Amino acid sequence: MMLSNSPILSLSIWLPIAFGVAVLALGRDKNPGLVRLISLVGSLFSFAVTIPLVQGFNNAAHGMQFVERLTWIERFNAFYALGVDGISMWLVPLTAFITVIVVIAAWEVIEKNVAQYMGAFLILSGLMIGVFCATDGLLFYVFFEATLIPMYIIVGIWGGPNRVYAAFKFFLYTLLGSLLTLVAIIYLYFKSNGSFDIQVWHQLPLSLHAQILLFVAFLMAFAVKVPMWPVHTWLPDAHVEAPTGGSVVLAAIMLKLGAYGFLRFSLPIAPDASHYLASMMITLSLIAVIYIGLVALVQKDMKKLVAYSSIAHMGFVTLGFFMFNELAVQGAIVQMISHGFISAAMFLCIGVLYDRVHSREIADYGGVVNTMPKFAALFVLFSMANCGLPATSGFVGEFMVIIGAVKFNFWIGMLAATALIFGAAYSLWMVKRVVFGAITHDHVAKLVDLNKREFFMLGVLAIAVIAMGLYPAPFTDAMQVSVADLLKHVATTKIAP
Repeated sequence: MMLSNSPILSLSIWLPIAFGVAVLALGRDKNPGLVRLISLVGSLFSFAVTIPLVQGFNNAAHGMQFVERLTWIERFNAFYALGVDGISMWLVPLTAFITVIVVIAAWEVIEKNVAQYMGAFLILSGLMIGVFCATDGLLFYVFFEATLIPMYIIVGIWGGPNRVYAAFKFFLYTLLGSLLTLVAIIYLYFKSNGSFDIQVWHQLPLSLHAQILLFVAFLMAFAVKVPMWPVHTWLPDAHVEAPTGGSVVLAAIMLKLGAYGFLRFSLPIAPDASHYLASMMITLSLIAVIYIGLVALVQKDMKKLVAYSSIAHMGFVTLGFFMFNELAVQGAIVQMISHGFISAAMFLCIGVLYDRVHSREIADYGGVVNTMPKFAALFVLFSMANCGLPATSGFVGEFMVIIGAVKFNFWIGMLAATALIFGAAYSLWMVKRVVFGAITHDHVAKLVDLNKREFFMLGVLAIAVIAMGLYPAPFTDAMQVSVADLLKHVATTKIAP
């Protein structure tokens, strides 16, 4: 663990927050054009700052890189400690990239309270990057909880007619889940003689009983965030009511906070409990993959369908973690990154249609390809990626997890593979009814194809999805050493004598 000379991680966290505060300071819609411009410049700067992470990351190095460490709360031995390894490195530029897309997506769509909308997303971006970089337990918890506030505001103010209910449900579910995590963090603090250092916690000898309690405490927070079945019910409501940008960030980044928590806390701090409870985690993941896939199949609302498909795809992520082999864990992390691109693109496509027709009901469309050919081509590409078409990023992670699952247990692998069939079923069934066929409604006949702004944001995501599908090596190479170290650590018992 080497201290970094340049504060790249601090800049990645605080630059978008600073721009967010600056945008808020400009006040209420006095100059929305200026607000949009500053937000775009801020998001582009924030993304540019994360690029040296990718360039300077040493794939062969063990432990944390780009480390920063300053005293924060001296009395409690809490540090402002940051660092990334192969598991978290790609999640930082992904978050900054999605924020740029969200700012572009809102350019013409958001007309009221533009400063507050843009400010909330920029601040949220910095806080989420903070979660991926924090190596101090208390700092992690502060960032993890702080992400709730901007998202609660985004859903509650710019959401649909039922937005207040959805925002409350989202807030209460995630907050109540996190309270047990706070108890676990305090327990670990005293157990480690007053240290919040996550790396110190990884080495703590703990009884199996203590490990199980800690695992369950962390599970409450992370399972809600992923979300895993059966604590997933807040997600479809939040997605349906959230504005397009809210849905994009929620699916592409916020769900990953929970999955990341398993890799940083649950598995390394409680390795024996992780093995002990693996069958439960695998069962819950398979229910998410299969049952939620079937639930997605019967949805009439496009946003709800994609929201349920997100839960099914995140089921692959948690499934991969508890196979305890390199291929499956790497596949799960690749799936996290890939899902960031694909879910963002799917929600943006639905947003493009909603902006024109003001309906998300599948029945209100049909024959869209006749009036919006450019949109139809991109929508079909993203739907194919959503169901794991080879040469798209959606295939890489799912294929790795399925192969890893077959190595672990053939029948688990076979059950996981059924998700590809369900994924194809609900994705193609939606595309068939929305995009293809004859025009059945007058409003579809009047639709206008993508403008330059919309084509640019969907085009960039299409390039990302295909590039990652054709050449996933930069992603897998970066995480190989960190995943191997994690699995080696999880394989050794920590039970106190």
